Amino acid sequence: MTLFYQEAGTKDGPLMLFIHGGGVSSWMWEKQMQYFSQYHCVAIDLPEQGKSNHTALFSIKYSAERAIEVIEKIANNKTIIVIGFSLGAQVAIQMLSSKPNLIHYAIINSALVRPNSLAKKFVKPTVKLTSPLIKNKAFSKLQAKTLYVDKEYFETYYKESSFMKSDTLVRILEENMSFELPKDFHKAKGKILVTVGERERSIMKKSAKDIIANNSNCSGIMLPNVGHGISLMNPDFFNQMVEQWITTGQLPDGKIIK
Repeated sequence: MTLFYQEAGTKDGPLMLFIHGGGVSSWMWEKQMQYFSQYHCVAIDLPEQGKSNHTALFSIKYSAERAIEVIEKIANNKTIIVIGFSLGAQVAIQMLSSKPNLIHYAIINSALVRPNSLAKKFVKPTVKLTSPLIKNKAFSKLQAKTLYVDKEYFETYYKESSFMKSDTLVRILEENMSFELPKDFHKAKGKILVTVGERERSIMKKSAKDIIANNSNCSGIMLPNVGHGISLMNPDFFNQMVEQWITTGQLPDGKIIK
């Protein structure tokens, strides 16, 4: 079943595919879709999320297969750039591993690749306890703040959160916490930029190091004074960073990850 996706920019430009994080959908990339007007921008909604909420059950592997399907449908031999955040970055890693020659540039933002079996055990009971809170606007505003979702997008975020089934949320969180680097990741041929925020959890920073250590085409940067969500927190900086890296290979100021 095909995923929902929206397009922007010019169909004559390189293909730039955006993959959102968990708990949001393709709207999180609106500022990027506006900025990269010389590219053929495509933002997908992952299974069971956004406007793909009636597709098959979510898994990272299934999402990667469907995202590759979208690329193969519309790429027409273009340069292909994939940008993923958090859950979407895990999907991007799976795509790179499944089709090592498909993607020319990948930006992996805040991808967890160290499975957390202890935390996974608490997903179902925690979701059961907190799911009634999701429909509470005050609680949602607190959640939105941690994800850098501002007033402009809050109503969209709140509406999608309220409609998400608890079973879907459990699936997303369990997949996120179980994900590890696929064995074929080292075969990916494209250039890969790995980013993590300085204020993110240590497991995220260790994950960034793991990704870089497993593919010689990776370069990595720790972004100063940033938590989980650079593209929403500071879209102007993020857009310029991506553009500069793709066109010149230059990295922004920050601690180089080795």
